[in-house]
Amino acid sequence: MQRKILVLGAGMVGGAMALDLAKDERFEVTVVDYNADALAKVAAAGKLKVLHRDLKDPAGVRELAGDFDMVVNAVPGFMGFQTFKAVIQAGKDIVDISFFIEDPFTLDEMAREQNVTAVMDCGVAPGMCNVLIGDAHHLLDTTENVVYYVGGLPELREWPYEYKAVFSPVDVLEEYTRPARFIVGGTTVVKPALSDPELMNFPGVGTLEAFNTDGLRSLVRTIKASNMLEKTLRYPGHIEKMRILRETGFFSKEEVSVGGVKVRPIDLTSSLLFPKWKFTEEDVDITVMKVVVEGLKNGKRTRFTWDLFDRKDEKSGIHSMARCTGYAATVALRMIADGVFTDKGVIVPEYFGAQSKCVDYLLKGLRERGVVYKEKVEEF
Repeated sequence: MQRKILVLGAGMVGGAMALDLAKDERFEVTVVDYNADALAKVAAAGKLKVLHRDLKDPAGVRELAGDFDMVVNAVPGFMGFQTFKAVIQAGKDIVDISFFIEDPFTLDEMAREQNVTAVMDCGVAPGMCNVLIGDAHHLLDTTENVVYYVGGLPELREWPYEYKAVFSPVDVLEEYTRPARFIVGGTTVVKPALSDPELMNFPGVGTLEAFNTDGLRSLVRTIKASNMLEKTLRYPGHIEKMRILRETGFFSKEEVSVGGVKVRPIDLTSSLLFPKWKFTEEDVDITVMKVVVEGLKNGKRTRFTWDLFDRKDEKSGIHSMARCTGYAATVALRMIADGVFTDKGVIVPEYFGAQSKCVDYLLKGLRERGVVYKEKVEEF
């Protein structure tokens, strides 16, 4: 009997997830969005059902989810928490990539009471980086240093921004404004986003600049390490442009009066930036990530390193960041459906990393879809 899968959101990532799940004969897939054009595009590309509906009403989401067996959530971050909560209230397992800023663990008791597996942050970063960090953490006797660098970029650098966003640009702006938390000497430290720039070289890409963002998220709470750091990658020069906009007030959510009209600067900025940051079907993107975890194992200093370099799939036309993010979620959903992971409650991806069978399942499923993490383990 087919499982009924509901995909909330038909954007670049949501659409990619719906199409991947629709290839599985075990699933009957329905994708929901308010954007009729996005739905039409997905419907033309795969064997699935589409439903035109506004997902901003949590009560409506709860009612809708009740008709399905499992849910994938790909709505923008500002809608994510309420949508995540509504699906849990409906008593349905959910895999979420909306990357909301609210504390998910406030819903853990509810999820357990509903006997639900509610997976959040199940993309590439956060997501697979958490899985890999969790894997190394459970293999080490003591975890000392954790650092990861990640970026999704257009392959072709075009002035002025040399950047485009495959997921909600609103969530990108959050990266430039939300203070970054990291761990130094076992203590939580907070610094402004875009701080501590450094230049790094990556094979196949060249030089990129890295800067602090608030990407550790649940890792600050779940992984005990002396030092832990996350940085976002962009082409050199991007930091300064974003800092100028931020410090001038273009990212502010406080209303200002312009010619007697009240406007939030971030709304104006979004209207101007987002069309310039939108990927076209012809654009090629790349995803770059490096995860490094160091510690002690059997009395020896050991380093785990994973490298990811991914490029848009020209055959399918699916962008790299959509593949790396979306397929992590669809493979995780299959893992839950297959009974490989059975824990209940609010689940963060590093919990998968604590179970070798889950790590193997996820890496194998991603590898079958062309997303390959290269691992190296060394003593030093």
